[in-house]
Amino acid sequence: MLSGLLAGILFGIGLAVSGMTDPNKVLAFLTLDANWDPALLLVLGSALITAAIGYAIVNRRAAPLFDAGFHTPEKTTLDGRLLGGAAIFGVGWGVAGFCPGPAIVAALTLDIRAWLFLPAFVGGMVVYEVFLLPRTAPQS
Repeated sequence: MLSGLLAGILFGIGLAVSGMTDPNKVLAFLTLDANWDPALLLVLGSALITAAIGYAIVNRRAAPLFDAGFHTPEKTTLDGRLLGGAAIFGVGWGVAGFCPGPAIVAALTLDIRAWLFLPAFVGGMVVYEVFLLPRTAPQS
């Protein structure tokens, strides 16, 4: 749990330093007009490079440092639920300018916009857990 906490703190610091906790900055990237801001593209590019290096290092290991084994996704196919969830996430991100990580960091800086976003985010999780998850649970 400590490694997860440290990774989350490092991620939050990166979001704050890059300005990605400001929804206006994100929306300036998503809106292709005269005020277009490429900063998010640079952040995404650096994340891709960092992840590629990380995977190259991790894939040489037999097991992770703090667990008995790697936990990889069991499903490897694209289906309607995955694509629909990605679409809902994208629309929500485009409308609000927040996704969960930056919203949590922004809430810690007392950004009122994040405090308005987070209840809607938690509400969406509750709707999924209460109404959608029971229907998709495997039958025994």
